[in-house]
Formats: sequence, C-alpha cells, structure tokens
Amino acid sequence: MLACHSQLAVVRSTTFGCGVIPCSSSSNRKNCIKLKVGRRKNGVSFNRFSKLNIHYRMTVEGSSELRGDGHDGREEKTLTLNPNAVDVNTAQSSIPGATCSPGTVGKATNIVWQECPVNKESRQKLLGQKSCVIWITGLSGSGKSTLACAVSQILHSRGKLSYLLDGDNVRHGLNKNLGFSAEDRAENIRRIGEVAKLFVDAGIICIASFISPYRKDRDTCRALLPAGEFIEIFMNFPLHICEERDVKGLYKLARAGFTGIDDPYEPPENCEIVMESINGVCPAPKDMAEKVVAYLEENDFLQA
Repeated sequence: MLACHSQLAVVRSTTFGCGVIPCSSSSNRKNCIKLKVGRRKNGVSFNRFSKLNIHYRMTVEGSSELRGDGHDGREEKTLTLNPNAVDVNTAQSSIPGATCSPGTVGKATNIVWQECPVNKESRQKLLGQKSCVIWITGLSGSGKSTLACAVSQILHSRGKLSYLLDGDNVRHGLNKNLGFSAEDRAENIRRIGEVAKLFVDAGIICIASFISPYRKDRDTCRALLPAGEFIEIFMNFPLHICEERDVKGLYKLARAGFTGIDDPYEPPENCEIVMESINGVCPAPKDMAEKVVAYLEENDFLQA
C-alpha cells in the first residue's frame, strides 16, 4: 500500500502510484479514503505517528459524505476529494500541501515534480506571446544560424522575447563533453530538446539551430511538447550550395566522415516550413525570416 503525504498528513490508498481507489470493501464505506493527521516526533519517518488529535474522513466527489464513528472521542471532519485529485503521471496532488511519494525517473531516485502557482500560461500572459520551439534543421552551411539570428532580430524588434540555442554555442558549455559519434549526436539533441522544453515552459519562443541529422531524434524532441508547439523548419538547399558557402571550411577539411557526404542526413517528412531555392536562387535571410514570423502570426504565437 502506497501513501501520498505532506509534512502532517498521510492519505492511504490501495493503488499503485497513489490513485484514488477505495480503501475499504464494505458497501457503506466503498468510496472512503482515510486521511490521518499526526505530528512527526524527533524526525521519525511518516509511517510512525504520535497519537492523533483529529480523524478525517474523505469521500470521493459525488458520493455521500461519511461522517466518522467516534474514534476514541477525537474530532471528526469530512473532506470531499475529486476523483482526479491525484495525477499519477506527475506524482502531484491537488490537495494543498500534499504530494505523492517520491518516485524514480531514469537514474534519479526520490524525486517529486514541484508545481508553482506561476505557471506557463501566467508567464505567456506576462510576455504577451505564446511560447514554442522553432527547430531549424539542415546541412552545415545551409543557413540555419543565419536564419535563426534573423528571426530573433525581427521578434526582438516587435517586443517579443526569444532565445537562440545554436549548435556551436551549446557545445561550448552544456555539451562540451560530447563528440560527433552517432551516440553523442543523439545525446546532444536529447539535451537540447529538454532545454528547449524548459524555455517553452518559461513562456519564451525558443529558436534551436542544429544540424540534428537523425529524424528519430528530432521527433523525440517534438514529442516533448504539446501539439503545435514544435515548429520544424527544413533548410532544403543542395549540397553544392552548402559547400560553396562552407564558412567554417569544414567541407574542405573533411570530405569524408561529414554529415551529408558519407554520414547520413535524414530530411524531415512532415515539417511545418521548408526553405529552398527558387529557380536556383536562395531566398534572402530576411525574406525567410519574415516567412517564419508570418507563420507565428497566423498561428497566434505572437499574442497571449
């Protein structure tokens, strides 16, 4: 039997993961969940209490309220509990001050998600915008960073808050311990996806500029966000144009073992925006940026 607890209370439930399920099989108490209130003594864990001064009985919302039957003359109170009060996915409770028992996520143990009254919607309202991730993908030299900066400039000029996550910049710090093997590239994008998710929760428009060659990794990042909040932009320019630009000189230095040459790049299959040449001519960065901003306007991202 698991317990949801706060500093002074334990809600006992017969479910795996603190769901709201009856703790008694008797017909007159089938909707009852017991809440015992006691005090901690000398740091003793929650499963050991001193004598209780108050006995609470909780009923599921919509059921008849069950009053206590005089447990040792202690004060009896009844609380009504919404059946969905406990979210087993986030280990959170809508009961003030109560959370579910700490859980495990990956290798992290004894952790509980901490909610705050100031949430994503509050921050978006404050900023006058809706947050999202603009994920720009394509070969090296395709113009990802140039487009990202141009979009950021336009948004800034319109009083909208954005932040640019650039592939090279991130490898100066957060991901400086990663190389360019397939495994390291996957981890690189996984970390960026999680960081981008935090920016979205902060109410910020996050612009992510990464080669991100593997479709599976990009789709994993998309899955971290609610539908519509991941805007994938494919810089669909041919290899010879990317090589002509070759600002870093990487194509000349590594004609082998480079993404797009003998290391695969998997183009998006269902991206929101595609940038490509028109009659062999590449659009100006400002024109491409205006196209991105127009998409944001059409989908109400530039207003709260």
